Amino acid sequence: MAMPESRTTDAPTNSSTYREYILGVRIVERTTGDSARYRFEAPDHEGIEFDNPEMATLYADVYFDVNGFQEAGTGERGVPPTVIQAGRDTLVAYFLTQDGVDVHWAASFYGEKPEKIERYVSRVRKRSEKIREGAKEQGHA
Repeated sequence: MAMPESRTTDAPTNSSTYREYILGVRIVERTTGDSARYRFEAPDHEGIEFDNPEMATLYADVYFDVNGFQEAGTGERGVPPTVIQAGRDTLVAYFLTQDGVDVHWAASFYGEKPEKIERYVSRVRKRSEKIREGAKEQGHA
């Protein structure tokens, strides 16, 4: 399975914050000509780029769902251990952020219907939102 790009291009780009989260986590939109890429950035994370903003925000949701993880070296070792330990719904959401994986691939891999895969993703998104809200209430910005 091909990993999303973890490096940026050398071409001139315009950057703007697509979405700002708590704890220094954000998604930056980088446009070059008429194409855009979405870079997930977090402290102590090497960053990773996506073609699709929905996948970048899903990656951020997985990140918050497992209280952060390191992507460095994943290409050699597979899925980050914290993602695997988090459970099926989080693992499915992480798989969906990888190049070449979509809802139908994940449904086939798990022997489930696409609707169930979408429910897994919805659970991860809801949990990560609750985690961020809870952290804000405790004063973490």
